[in-house]
Amino acid sequence: MFFQIVSIVFPIFGVIVVGYLYGRRRRPDMIATNQVNMDIFVPALIFSALVGRSFEFAEVRMIAIGGALIVLGSGLLGWPVARLAGCSPKTLLPPMMFKNAGNMGLPLLLLAFGDKVLPAAVILFLIESVMHFSIGTYWLGHNVNIWRLFRDPVFAAGTAGVLVSMSGVALWPPFMSAMKIIGDVSTGLMLFSLGVRLNTAPFAEWRIGAVGAIATPVTGMLVAWVFCVASGLSSAEKDVLLLFGALPPAVLNFMFAERYGQEPQKVASIVIMGNLAALVAISAALAIRLSS
Repeated sequence: MFFQIVSIVFPIFGVIVVGYLYGRRRRPDMIATNQVNMDIFVPALIFSALVGRSFEFAEVRMIAIGGALIVLGSGLLGWPVARLAGCSPKTLLPPMMFKNAGNMGLPLLLLAFGDKVLPAAVILFLIESVMHFSIGTYWLGHNVNIWRLFRDPVFAAGTAGVLVSMSGVALWPPFMSAMKIIGDVSTGLMLFSLGVRLNTAPFAEWRIGAVGAIATPVTGMLVAWVFCVASGLSSAEKDVLLLFGALPPAVLNFMFAERYGQEPQKVASIVIMGNLAALVAISAALAIRLSS
């Protein structure tokens, strides 16, 4: 089991390490690269994944419900943790709720369980993104721009992919091949970019960072486990949700904290330390599922 877990986790963190080492030596400015990735490559990946399969919402309905409950449940469980840690709930709870479903979640679920879980992984990514841009934005800044959400390339690609798949329309195969080639760029680039960002991690706020690094996967997996037991899900659905619950905080949490002036240095420490500690949390989640 140990070697099976290592074989799943190593490629993810191997790419992150390469990004970290390159970033430490060259200090590249990844802003433009990340923008292109989120505007072009990730939407192409999501669109081609959804269009290339027969997509029925009924097939991923429980995954969608479970994902939403993991996000909300992590926030509820995190509230007393924030009080005990002596920090603002607006600082700790968003990183606990909104996970790294893009940079790490998509490639990790694909490597762990294969292409068959891609629709479920994409649905979780979309749900987490919608909740982050709506609930998260309103909570931090009391300002929700629904039109901006619909214009977001990732959300638009996911919506278009679902609609085309449900319509049964077959798109021109060369066009789909081009979408797949473009989309395949996104996975490695997301992980590489995360590694580069680790070089800018502020470790001064190590205490709150450690609290967030521990609380994020613990609360996420706990909510996922309770939902899986209560709902009688299939083994494959349990695999996806438990691993989703173990994911570390999304980098986007730091960007939102910086935008709204919500202790961005502390949030950055939570995000960075959470992603560093993800190797243990993800390995634990995989061990639980592989041993069951």
